[in-house]
Amino acid sequence: MSNNKACPIVGLNPKTGRRWRNGRNADRKQKAATPVRPAVPPSGVSRYLREDDRIYIADRLREKATIRATAAELGRSPSTISGEVRRNRTVGTRGQWRYRPHAAHARADARRPRPKLGKIGQNLELRDFIQNHLDLRWSPEQICQALRARFPRRPEMHVVHETVHQALCVQGRGELRRELAQAVRTGRVRRRPRRQAQQRQSRFRDPMVMIGERPAEAEDRAVPGHWEGDLIIGKDGASAIGTLVERATRYVMLPHLPTGRGTELVRDALVEAVQTLPSHVKRSLTGDQGSEMGRHREFTIAADVPVYFCGPASPWQRGSNENANGLLRQYFPKSTDLSVHTREHLAAVAAELNGRPRKTLGLQTPAERLHKLLTV
Repeated sequence: MSNNKACPIVGLNPKTGRRWRNGRNADRKQKAATPVRPAVPPSGVSRYLREDDRIYIADRLREKATIRATAAELGRSPSTISGEVRRNRTVGTRGQWRYRPHAAHARADARRPRPKLGKIGQNLELRDFIQNHLDLRWSPEQICQALRARFPRRPEMHVVHETVHQALCVQGRGELRRELAQAVRTGRVRRRPRRQAQQRQSRFRDPMVMIGERPAEAEDRAVPGHWEGDLIIGKDGASAIGTLVERATRYVMLPHLPTGRGTELVRDALVEAVQTLPSHVKRSLTGDQGSEMGRHREFTIAADVPVYFCGPASPWQRGSNENANGLLRQYFPKSTDLSVHTREHLAAVAAELNGRPRKTLGLQTPAERLHKLLTV
């Protein structure tokens, strides 16, 4: 309202209203006075929006200012301002809305008390779905994608994977069984920074062919048949299990190494694994510079599969294999004897892993994707 309209409502003379609103200078009869509410954004940014911030937002909305301009004036993120207006505005019967700062502040205060029961704790159906799939060793992200696919028209059944992590790991939430935290693939309840690996010298007698010479079709995953290989090591380095991952389909094979991880044993296990594959899905193998690959040339001759090597301390060049090794640690924990696992058990673990839906495959499983390639 204008000053002339507002003053009669509150019982003031318009001259007094202007003085209250705009302040006054000192003269012989009276002291200087500051405006009742300066037309500047409040100073100091707190974690939460204050009532003064909401009044300022309402003023700028009436002035048709943009959200980004208002956010810059308040020193806030534009998403903070847009979220505040969306959550706390008053919506009329015809869908029209207005932002009333005092009502918005009251709504925000009513939502703030803690602790609160999270979305998973409030919905028993959602909680049971997540618990059942964690028992099947699905990752939180896979579970969230499955929820959206299974219940596309029920937003109350949709959560993000961070919500699942918090329900498992944050103290005091208690929305999921505490023992399910062990189902998280890393086995950790907090994130930790990556550490730079130590570089190693080449240990091979035969010259290596580096990954830079690998065919370009392997890099973009357009053609199947390019594999990545590695070992997961058991207690005291005395036992191991081989891992092979196909780059295009993420299909996993687990060569059996019951008696050790010497170069001859690794060579024979890899040859045995790839000989079960059709020729059009065994085009190359990429490994690291571990000593177990010392007989890579003999493997190439026996299996007719060229071998390429990553650079030293460059595990990201075999990203699919590193990811699969992390998944396999759920079944084969570190510091355990891996020689006790039979060939049949390794096949069962590989089948279970190949039966999980993958986000990178459009929620198809590696087994489904490989089956399509083999039947074409």
